[in-house]
Amino acid sequence: MRDTLVLNASFEPLSTVTLNRAVVLVLQDKAVVEQSHPELRMRGAAVDIPAPRVIRLCRYVRVPFRRQAPWSRRGVLVRDRHRCAYCGRRATTVDHVVPRAQGGQDSWLNTVASCAEDNHRKANRTPEQAGMPLLRQPFEPTPADAMLLSLGADDFQALPDWLAVDAA
Repeated sequence: MRDTLVLNASFEPLSTVTLNRAVVLVLQDKAVVEQSHPELRMRGAAVDIPAPRVIRLCRYVRVPFRRQAPWSRRGVLVRDRHRCAYCGRRATTVDHVVPRAQGGQDSWLNTVASCAEDNHRKANRTPEQAGMPLLRQPFEPTPADAMLLSLGADDFQALPDWLAVDAA
């Protein structure tokens, strides 16, 4: 089961929580359901509610400003939707555009999703040196973009227009 997106009272994305935690927040009247799974319901002895996909807190929570989304291998794969930046097939690993052997860093702008075959073929060379042009350029997602993308491509597409952001 995928996580549930938590919005602040002002509709800003805050985090994701497990489905069980989201139900608890709703039952404690700390959050309201903004969007639910169409055919999934949570049932108990005295409870029958739609399973929340997006919840909004009833009270505003002040959050420290975060300039950048933290880099991670999983984040790069999610950002690139598990598609290889060289051939477009399913990506299972992360490749450094400027290899670490040449001083490349772990950063959003220097890493792309890659299939193992292309990662091995490119080796410790830049895409230009290997003759392997990138199909799309890496970008740095905002913290809100990274959170929404972490919900998964299917859920990301299903979010309402007022919440969805352009991730490409």
